[in-house]
Amino acid sequence: MVRPVPVLHVLSVLIVIFALSMLLPFGVSFLYGDGAQRASAEAVLITLASGTVLWGATRFGRGELQPRDTLLLVALVWTLLPAFATLPLILHLSELSFTDAYFETVAALTTTGSTVLSGLDRLPPSINFWRCELQWLGGMGIIVLAVAILPLLGIGGSQIMRAETPGPMKDTRLAPRITETAKALWLVYAAMTLACALTYKAVGMSWFDAVVHSFSTLSLGGFSSHDASFAHFNSPAVEAVAIAFMVIGGINFGTHFLAFRKLSLAPYRSDPEAGAYLALLVVSVLGIAYFLLANHVYPSFWTALRHSAFNVVSIATTAGFASTDYNLWPIFAPVWMLFLCCFATCSGSTGGGIKMIRAELMVRQALREIMSIIHPRAYLPVKLAGQRVENNIIFAVLAFMLIWGGSVITMTMLLTASGLDVISAVSAVIVCICNTGPGLNQVGPTMTYAALNDFQTWVCIVTMLVGRLELFTLFIVITPAFWRK
Repeated sequence: MVRPVPVLHVLSVLIVIFALSMLLPFGVSFLYGDGAQRASAEAVLITLASGTVLWGATRFGRGELQPRDTLLLVALVWTLLPAFATLPLILHLSELSFTDAYFETVAALTTTGSTVLSGLDRLPPSINFWRCELQWLGGMGIIVLAVAILPLLGIGGSQIMRAETPGPMKDTRLAPRITETAKALWLVYAAMTLACALTYKAVGMSWFDAVVHSFSTLSLGGFSSHDASFAHFNSPAVEAVAIAFMVIGGINFGTHFLAFRKLSLAPYRSDPEAGAYLALLVVSVLGIAYFLLANHVYPSFWTALRHSAFNVVSIATTAGFASTDYNLWPIFAPVWMLFLCCFATCSGSTGGGIKMIRAELMVRQALREIMSIIHPRAYLPVKLAGQRVENNIIFAVLAFMLIWGGSVITMTMLLTASGLDVISAVSAVIVCICNTGPGLNQVGPTMTYAALNDFQTWVCIVTMLVGRLELFTLFIVITPAFWRK
């Protein structure tokens, strides 16, 4: 049975941590004198007071969380923290409705990168900083950060880590203790973000742009401080840096950690996803470049390759940046890019979608079924990286794929029933459930989601949360059986 008091006690700690994270944009606002100081200060105080009051009300209910408790906690964190995150936006941008503000912060924390805001170049720097900081926190998962802190407060983190970690194989640890694993992941994440920021600065970005874009690049979030996204810079060097770090962000951060610890590339070679991931990106980039050249979209192969490399990698890794309006390309190219964003990233990365490991398992399972028809008495195990994959994992992936497909169909039907055209509806659902950002037509790379009505916006919000929580967490919590003894 779910015990709400211990869950709310841990939630109160996370709200306080979240309030402290708001001090960074407050400092940015004070540094730039951008007029948003009061909104930032009030947001910090309201969030801190809420967390403190909840902590006081539940301080006698602390204890180790059980599996059901952690599922509820994860669902509450990803639905309630975006509500607190809206405070700087609502308090400063008085014309912004709660629905639109909540959409913006859910898109940030889930690293989807869809936006309802325009005029980003004119927004206070602290607001743009907050939007991108949210993506950075959501990239590795604010709960994974908390796992490294909770033991100091007498709260265990192993169950929380299992509920939060993406991918079908959740028991792989980088260190004997789950806390050390969480710290290792965040250390690698922070180090790569710093490297990204310094490299952006070296190729011509301002310090502010370098920092906020490093947040959204490593998190594969896609927010920018400019309406034109990376087209604002119009720099092959800046785009090359972004491509490199987006590719890095799409690889399992556990693999990055092992590579750093061993000072070797061997972990990448032994990773069952990394090779297929990189090969798919290279083939897609070259293929789309030749396709654009053949259709006379660009006058030279190198120009086509430049735009293909940036935009294909951006959408495939679910980052969602854009250097041009690929919505105007022949339809095959953007549709292929949307197809890639469904599965191209690795488990344990900051990317969204089905994940490469599930796609590989499904292909191997399909081949096994074909071979079992030809050789009905043969023993045909599914293997990945030379190791046999248990059938319970295969069944879990099959169930995931069924629910994922059903969710896409249901959400698409809801959007089309509400009046959205089919292409916009399908692309919006795919990019929201894969946490990618820009879609096609009315939600294309040069458009915002502000054109959607409130019902359509909430459909997209739910879709983003379902995608970020990898379906099961949210669906389990809303089933009646979850609340029974």
